[in-house]
Amino acid sequence: MDQTESYPVQLYIYDMSRGMARQLSPVMLGRQLDGIWHTAIVIHGKEFFFVGQGINNCPPGSTPLGQPGSVVDLGSTEVSAELFMEYLMSLAVSTYGRDTYNLFEHNCNTFSDEVAQFLTGKKIPSYITDLPSDVLSTPFGQILRPLLDSIVVNPGGSNITGQR
Repeated sequence: MDQTESYPVQLYIYDMSRGMARQLSPVMLGRQLDGIWHTAIVIHGKEFFFVGQGINNCPPGSTPLGQPGSVVDLGSTEVSAELFMEYLMSLAVSTYGRDTYNLFEHNCNTFSDEVAQFLTGKKIPSYITDLPSDVLSTPFGQILRPLLDSIVVNPGGSNITGQR
């Protein structure tokens, strides 16, 4: 009888504001935000995330963001490293390629959510995926949107397609 291997899947959560959102959001937005979230999926000994250059990876916790503020165990998957890389390469071509990044609508968190569902059938926490609409629902968020739309987050790592 064949034993199917199972691989742990984790979500790394970073606060891009390093605590500033928690302090300044009540004044600036009129509501409390606990952070400005960047997420990545960790599986097969690597951290995978989406940035303006496409899908990148690095050893877990080795981006300039340092160690994640929190780690969520999403469960496990039977998806092998080889199959996972094939899946990511197809995403890099179809959905998460260079220059498709948008801070509010197509970002690291939409990538992490899609990949988490592929691997485990589970979504990432809604407080992360709801953040853009929470910010944009405020008058200050609407004022800042043109500026924020031009921002591309890039915490480093190597592009999985070998592009620079």
